[in-house]
Amino acid sequence: MAGSTVDGLVSGLSTSSLISQLMQVERAPQTQLKTKVSAQEKVKLAYQAINTKLAALKSSADDMLKATSWQLAKVSSSSTTVTPTTTAGAVPGSVTFNVTSVAKAQVSTAKYASATDPALAGGATKVSLTIGTAAAVDIDVTTNTPQGVADAINAKGLSVRASVLTTDQGTVLQLSSTKTGTASAFSITGLAGGAPTPVTLAADAKIEVGDPAAGGYTVTSASNAVTGVLTGTTINVTKLENNVTVTADADNEAVADKVKAFVDSANAVLSEIGSQTAYNAASKTKQPLSGNSTVRQMAQTILGQTGNGQTGYGSFSQFGVELDSTGKLTFDREQFLKAYAADPAKVMNAMTAEDPAVQVTTAADGTQIPKSRVTAVMGLAERFSIIANNSTTAVTAAVKGSESLVTDLNKRIDAWDLRLERREAALRKQFTGLEVALGKLNQQSSWLSGQIASLPKPE
Repeated sequence: MAGSTVDGLVSGLSTSSLISQLMQVERAPQTQLKTKVSAQEKVKLAYQAINTKLAALKSSADDMLKATSWQLAKVSSSSTTVTPTTTAGAVPGSVTFNVTSVAKAQVSTAKYASATDPALAGGATKVSLTIGTAAAVDIDVTTNTPQGVADAINAKGLSVRASVLTTDQGTVLQLSSTKTGTASAFSITGLAGGAPTPVTLAADAKIEVGDPAAGGYTVTSASNAVTGVLTGTTINVTKLENNVTVTADADNEAVADKVKAFVDSANAVLSEIGSQTAYNAASKTKQPLSGNSTVRQMAQTILGQTGNGQTGYGSFSQFGVELDSTGKLTFDREQFLKAYAADPAKVMNAMTAEDPAVQVTTAADGTQIPKSRVTAVMGLAERFSIIANNSTTAVTAAVKGSESLVTDLNKRIDAWDLRLERREAALRKQFTGLEVALGKLNQQSSWLSGQIASLPKPE
């Protein structure tokens, strides 16, 4: 703190050191407040770390509640030129077909003797471009050259782009559709020499299943990604080919991956809670939330709801999820695959079942308020979703409480700054006054000594 003092000029004392020591004692209450702030900041960070893990658990649990998470498929193709892909909810099946056409984008060209030749017909000042069945678009051209036409077309931002090329055959104005398929075919009028020449005609992709004249059918697509033949599967074609077989099979391994991720997210919450509430008896050190019953109860709830099983189904260990001796969840992949292959619907219900008696309410603004009660008939993922949601609400409230406490403590610390500044100024004034007083006493002593010395000496 700012201030000035006469540092021991008369007394010989280090008054600055004395003031520093006294102020250290005076600051003790403020130091204690700062220690509390530091501790609360650690508590807040610990809560936030747990909240992050809870959010991941909620997301993973909600993902398991989606029907599409249980409808996963893997696909194969008999041809290297046909690549199938699937989306969630793909239905297993197989189809054999011929690729009779692939999708193409139209490309047309107009040739000119040089780059400076007039590109417009007669005295025209614009071209008219028609794309598919849309109305024609008139495009004003300010510079009557091939490049001027290209610039005007490109400025419109349509699905037809233009470029000017220097070729062995002279200057070429090339018009290219940015989209494949016959619906994106275009025509243009107003150019010198008439309509440009199509180099590549717009075409749709088409696959033929069986004989269309005898119960078969064809499927066309504006792009080379053909959909609708197998539900949830996209067939990507690149060239003409016959007798291609695409097969989609149920991918139970992928479902097992999702269940494992779900179990891992629950264990991540348990590990975080364990880490933030730990106490080391040997070193007598504790983590920020050591002894916190609220977060420990969250862990116990997760473990308890896992161990309870489901009414009508029994233990979740039947599909590979159970507790171990360390207080964590384990996932037996082989057991899950065995149970899921035997009865997919039963396993899915044991994970996702809701209790119809527990209704989701709706707030005044139309948003849904998540369910807050766990019952024995609910599936494991449904339970964890509710637990994570409720725990997040509790932890968020705790974080806000911690932030409020830190704000209050910082205000008290700031108040102490002013109080200590005044106290230090008072001490400096006191010690300065002491030095001045001692100086005056020394002066008086010197004067008195001089007076006594000047008195006549007795004979």
